[in-house]
Amino acid sequence: MLIGLALSKGLKHVKIAAGLLLLAGCVPPQMAALPAGPVAPGQARIWFYRVYDPSLSRNLANIDLNGTRAVSVSPAGPPLFRDVPSGHYRIAPESTGVDINQTREVDLAAGQEIYVKILDDPTWLSSGDMTAFQRDTFYAWLMPPAVARAEMRMPI
Repeated sequence: MLIGLALSKGLKHVKIAAGLLLLAGCVPPQMAALPAGPVAPGQARIWFYRVYDPSLSRNLANIDLNGTRAVSVSPAGPPLFRDVPSGHYRIAPESTGVDINQTREVDLAAGQEIYVKILDDPTWLSSGDMTAFQRDTFYAWLMPPAVARAEMRMPI
């Protein structure tokens, strides 16, 4: 009888733990502030981030700088940054849909930090009568530092 009671209590704890893990999966992950040291001399920093929205694409947004892959931004992941030499950059998300204002051209000075918010419009390229489909159309928007830091949940 004691063994049966111990097993039922143990099973109860397993069920509770499984329920908590299931609930944890339903909550969008929180973005953590990344410890980023100072920008190296002669370098500029570009931050990339997405704001989690469960109704949008869960695919990675691949971002190129001057035609070379720089980062792959997760829809619910932490903000990412790349330190680059000062100069001219074309920030272009890889996108199935082609729209206006998807890319940005920037001139960066040494020590400068910019914030690029990656947006998604899955309805830009979509269709279907009997079966529906949507394809990723990503946009890179330059954001004011205060807005970006608040959205990234970083201290100002």
